[in-house]
Amino acid sequence: MTADLILVNGRFTTLDRTNPAPEAVAIADGRFLATGTQAEIRALAGPATQVVDLGGRRAVPGLIDSHMHIIRGGLNYNMELRWDGVRSLAQAMEMLKRQVAVTPPPQWVRVVGGFTDQQFTEKRLPTLEEINAVAPDTPVFILHLYDRALLNGAALRAVGYTKDTPEPPGGEIRRDANGNPTGLLLAKPNATILYATLAKGPKLPLEYQVNSSRHFMREMNRLGVTGVIDAGGGFQNYPEDYQVIEKLQADGQLTLRIAYNLFTQKPKQELADFQSWSKQVKPGQGDDLYRHNGAGEMLVYSAADFEDFRVERPEMPPNMEGDLEPVVRLLAEQRWPWRLHATYDETISRALDVFEKVDRDVPLKGLNWFFDHCETISARNIDRIAALGGGIAVQHRMAYQGEYFIERYGAKAAERTPPVARMLEAGVPVGAGTDATRVASYNPWVSLSWLVTGRTLGGTRLYPQRNLIDRETALRLWTQANTWFSTEEGKKGQIKAGQLADIIVLDRDYFSVTEDEIQDIESVLTLLGGKPVYGAGDFASLSPPLPPAMPDWSPVRSFGGYQRRAAAEGESKYAFAANCGCASTCGVHGHAHAAALAAAVPARDEGSFWGALGCSCWAF
Repeated sequence: MTADLILVNGRFTTLDRTNPAPEAVAIADGRFLATGTQAEIRALAGPATQVVDLGGRRAVPGLIDSHMHIIRGGLNYNMELRWDGVRSLAQAMEMLKRQVAVTPPPQWVRVVGGFTDQQFTEKRLPTLEEINAVAPDTPVFILHLYDRALLNGAALRAVGYTKDTPEPPGGEIRRDANGNPTGLLLAKPNATILYATLAKGPKLPLEYQVNSSRHFMREMNRLGVTGVIDAGGGFQNYPEDYQVIEKLQADGQLTLRIAYNLFTQKPKQELADFQSWSKQVKPGQGDDLYRHNGAGEMLVYSAADFEDFRVERPEMPPNMEGDLEPVVRLLAEQRWPWRLHATYDETISRALDVFEKVDRDVPLKGLNWFFDHCETISARNIDRIAALGGGIAVQHRMAYQGEYFIERYGAKAAERTPPVARMLEAGVPVGAGTDATRVASYNPWVSLSWLVTGRTLGGTRLYPQRNLIDRETALRLWTQANTWFSTEEGKKGQIKAGQLADIIVLDRDYFSVTEDEIQDIESVLTLLGGKPVYGAGDFASLSPPLPPAMPDWSPVRSFGGYQRRAAAEGESKYAFAANCGCASTCGVHGHAHAAALAAAVPARDEGSFWGALGCSCWAF
């Protein structure tokens, strides 16, 4: 069979133990055709075969995030100012000030998670006074993890919170001595008030949501992600809020493989939701790009704990088991896989009591059901999961909240949060993800860094060596291992003949850079099914075009998404603008052109910079 594409001169990590490091790779009809020596692979070339020289760069399977909120995140991405990766509060506030200046009424400026105050050199959040000083009239909403939101005076007026607004269930509106809201909202013990307040803001029209989702997918491709298991989410109703992603699928514009779980939205009516959905869609329904994956991560509201480590662990109500059992029984009978959000071991124990009871009547093995998070899971419960044939999906939430966990429970308790090495020893399927976009960043390399180093973004070492894993194992958790969680084992996750040709070429070698540099890795070429979905630098010409971010005041136009550390450490603002990814924000100039231009033009000569560029791609 003749190859459509041949990749040569790369350092390939296939994760196929029978052929771990071939010299070249051939792709045909969207799948890997062969791996082997250069001579073997070049023999598969025909007159129309494209040969790409990787220039000695490391190439690995495309990354798969087993827990992310990509569908909801895509609807809102173009409206959000992302502080992901920003390393100083001063830089974050400068970004906020610049965005306020271009955001028209009645729109808001939103910083919706993906960061922690511990990543800032100042080790603090902005004060309400600082936010009001840069934004006296434009509503500003800043979400920090799941614990709090900061609203300026204009945002309080927009949402209508006053002295007479009652305290919401499960949250607190912080007030001054006169009873007036200050702008600080606290999650106690869950984030309902934070998300309900955010939902009061303006939404993008459908056309803009389509554009926004495309830009978010391009951002994920830039970081090397080719697949996502979407975990549903609050205020993400099925099927209404899935029309954008389904339009992109119908139009051939998906650049990620998405398997989606259905998340119940109605407390006390959860069983009715799943009864209805089980008649509308079946697990596996769809194709290799977009397919249904089962239930969760919310199965019933009474079984959902929350990982706000600044407050005490929430005790699940006595009706948890009674609510959970009929839902799990229905899912088992219908052969629907499920995932269940569970932070604490106490919640996991009670859920497993239910699962074991159902298993006695309807065997669960073969269902590929799993728990999400599991920061404080015990060895006993790991073994119980193994016995039932379940799995565990872990996320790097402790990289963002580790310091808060230590404050409450101590450094000793933090040493196994979660105990990934112990899970692997027990033979439990383990996969990795981010839980983005709100509680943590969507950057997979931050997760890989956390798995390998055990460090928070604030620099705190959480784990002893016995709870760390090596780089290859961590990469497997982000590729091959995650296929179990979407019931697609053997279909993708390796560079292996017959599997889907999802492959990324890295800007630096994951296996040789220092531990501190792992979090800075990006892709310079991302292939989905053998087709380029992102290219930069030497591969910019392969990158498909993308229309400019909509609306024209979108923060994506000015800042892109995840912020490189170099920008926060003194790189000129002009080079920073070019390096943020012109191909994904301008739609006119290629990334390589812009990056080369930034290097050629004097960093402080603004006039010559714009003159040479020929447009104002970024609003400084």
